[in-house]
Amino acid sequence: MLLLRCQLKRALPQQVLCGSCAVMGKLQSKLKHSTYKYSRPDGIIEERIQTKAFQEYSPAHVDTVSVVAALNSDLCVSGGKDKAVVVYNWKTGNVVKRFRGHDREITKQIACVPKSNQFFSASRDRTVMMWDLHGSSQPRQQFSGHAMVVTGLAVSPDSSQLCTGSRDNTLLLWDVGTGRCVERASVSRNLVTHLCWVPREPYILQTSEDKTIRLWDSRGLQVAHIFPIKQHIQTYCEVSEDGHKCISCSSGFGGEGCEATLWDLRQTRNRICEYKGHFQTVASCVFLPRALALMPVIATSSHDCNVKIWNQDTGDVCLQF
Repeated sequence: MLLLRCQLKRALPQQVLCGSCAVMGKLQSKLKHSTYKYSRPDGIIEERIQTKAFQEYSPAHVDTVSVVAALNSDLCVSGGKDKAVVVYNWKTGNVVKRFRGHDREITKQIACVPKSNQFFSASRDRTVMMWDLHGSSQPRQQFSGHAMVVTGLAVSPDSSQLCTGSRDNTLLLWDVGTGRCVERASVSRNLVTHLCWVPREPYILQTSEDKTIRLWDSRGLQVAHIFPIKQHIQTYCEVSEDGHKCISCSSGFGGEGCEATLWDLRQTRNRICEYKGHFQTVASCVFLPRALALMPVIATSSHDCNVKIWNQDTGDVCLQF
């Protein structure tokens, strides 16, 4: 999702959004041409073309980068097909530390512990590893228990527990301190695509290839709620900072499916709004900070090569690029 935030920063008007971009290595200057559509308050849609210089650094990985996450305001963590986990300073482009321990590529899952120098990475080698920026380049803790690739990671609000999900239909709950699996849950055909821990709550949100969004109670790792089943694979989910809402997104093609859905996480747990307009699978979705816009907005990125910014309340597209 950090990459999505990076694209937003380059394309959005300054008054709508500002952010940071993950870059590294030797600095190069390039010109970037971008086209985006902007819905004005008066209803007129403008198409704008921007040409601006941007900074690009030499690669920190020798193969495809699978995931980037923010460790703090200055440092980013990335993982890729080269099996490496890299911490780098996006402001200077310097690699701070390189970690190795996985036997296969890093999946699209890195979870950072808030206000900490520790983070987790998941891999196709079926393990999750815990790293410490100020420790050795070897993993501080290893979590092995899944039978297939690990596709979901979520850290509890107090950082004492880790929940992992896999294509083996299983969720595992771990004690971070001991590395011991304390709970296991398995649901037939529940191929996990993403996990999110609800802020200040014992609940974990999960999306699946069985088109289902589940809310798990970490106290015993039981399903607390199942949202209405969608028509397509649910690819990603995120929870709002206040923990009151969540958003999920769907696979699809030709405009069939390809939507994001806003849900109420409180007592009713009803569907609030749907965001339709993409023409291929929606790969990710994010709540944008309220301070960055005049209205609550969300962002989605899709395999149709578009990023869309939506009015969270009305479902209208505010910006597309």
